[in-house]
Amino acid sequence: MEQILKEFEILFEDEKKEEAVKYILNKLNLKEIDVIELYSNILTPLLNNMKCKLEDKRICIWKEHVKTAIAKTIVECCYPYVIDKRDSMSKPSKGIAAVLCPPEEYHDLGARMVADFFTVCGYDAIFVGSSTPYKDFYNAIHMIKPDVVAISVSNYYNLVAAKRMIEEIKKVVEHPLKVVVGGYAFHGEEENKFKSIGADYYAKTYEDIKRFADGEVTL
Repeated sequence: MEQILKEFEILFEDEKKEEAVKYILNKLNLKEIDVIELYSNILTPLLNNMKCKLEDKRICIWKEHVKTAIAKTIVECCYPYVIDKRDSMSKPSKGIAAVLCPPEEYHDLGARMVADFFTVCGYDAIFVGSSTPYKDFYNAIHMIKPDVVAISVSNYYNLVAAKRMIEEIKKVVEHPLKVVVGGYAFHGEEENKFKSIGADYYAKTYEDIKRFADGEVTL
């Protein structure tokens, strides 16, 4: 795993999209890694530790977006491997998980990977994406009837919007529903933060989601 991380990091840092995508897909095909390892031990650490090494800081955000786009392409290419992983684990159907971000939250790559984690764990995951408008989701929730709503928050300032979203979701649903939250905004004081905005559970890793899905946590 360490060698794969080092080799991929070189391609990633050099922004060699084609080579990076082919490299990862080859490793998946050879079963040298699976999607859980890819997301947890390669993509997430690299994305969380992106640093600008350029003297001209004006293009740092540009470089960050380019790298994020490479990671997004890889994740989208991984869906068949996600399904294979789920099927290999023979997980029973757990219902529907809607994965989204609050309004004004535009960092949705973490949420996209979380949706795949829920799929692997046996849920029919619906990835709604970034900056989900309140009304649009509320209008659809009665039709979707999710068993879980997972909300990803990267920007600390969007916790207020997440709290409002959770309050309004719980007001309108008429069936059992659990709210799971995660994202960089919760790092540091996870327990207090997730409880303070009305969520039922905080998930930081795939293992956290797996424990939730398997009923190993008391909510």
